[in-house]
Amino acid sequence: MGKLKNKVALVTGASRGIGRAVAARLAQEGALVAVHYGRNREAADEVVRSIEQSGGRAFPLGVEFRTLASIHELYDKLDAALKERTGDNRLDILVNNAGIARPGTIQNTVEEDFDTLMNINVKMPYFLVQQALPRLRDDGRIINMSSAVTRISLPEIPAYTMTKGAINALTLSLSSELGARGITINAIQPGFVATEMNAPTLNDPVGHETVAGLSVFRRWGQPEDIADIAAFLASPDSRWVTGQLLDASGGTHL
Repeated sequence: MGKLKNKVALVTGASRGIGRAVAARLAQEGALVAVHYGRNREAADEVVRSIEQSGGRAFPLGVEFRTLASIHELYDKLDAALKERTGDNRLDILVNNAGIARPGTIQNTVEEDFDTLMNINVKMPYFLVQQALPRLRDDGRIINMSSAVTRISLPEIPAYTMTKGAINALTLSLSSELGARGITINAIQPGFVATEMNAPTLNDPVGHETVAGLSVFRRWGQPEDIADIAAFLASPDSRWVTGQLLDASGGTHL
């Protein structure tokens, strides 16, 4: 059926964009996928329907990330859903994809935006991993969604860039500890991807062409480009890869 047959995956922020593509790709490989969403139940249900119509298995999981309590709520719901479907609450794959962006130079960044970015993009993934570890089977996979902005100087988004630098540090720092259990942890660093988050630039002809020209392939990245990388990292084929930051920017700014 696929390289992830009988595996269980949790993909956060999976109702749209990269998360949606990753959920669909893991399901295509045979995984049972928990499609997490924050607010948009309708979009998550549509993702689940699409996966099921393609012969895959998935279910929606709604929790809006705010505090550590929301992480506990997520896993309580996941435990119940998995026990109903598989008989236990064990997990094989965690994809930390949920995140937000807040544009702002260092001069005009306000404290509220800074704190929100750090909370959603750093604190939530940290505790998602913490609470996943007792549930994660040996030889499991953790995939963190970082960004190519950590190697590109973009003064328009320094706070956002800092959050992704933190994800890189988390990925590296946990790799040696998790190796004893055969668990790999890696980060994917997308560049400009054609998602709703980038809609203003996508819909501007000049901006669209300018961004496409930054890649050596002269095009925007597609969510499926990132999902294929996630599928590799989630599979047994990636067993000898851990603690790595995989640039997935299509050669942007090389």
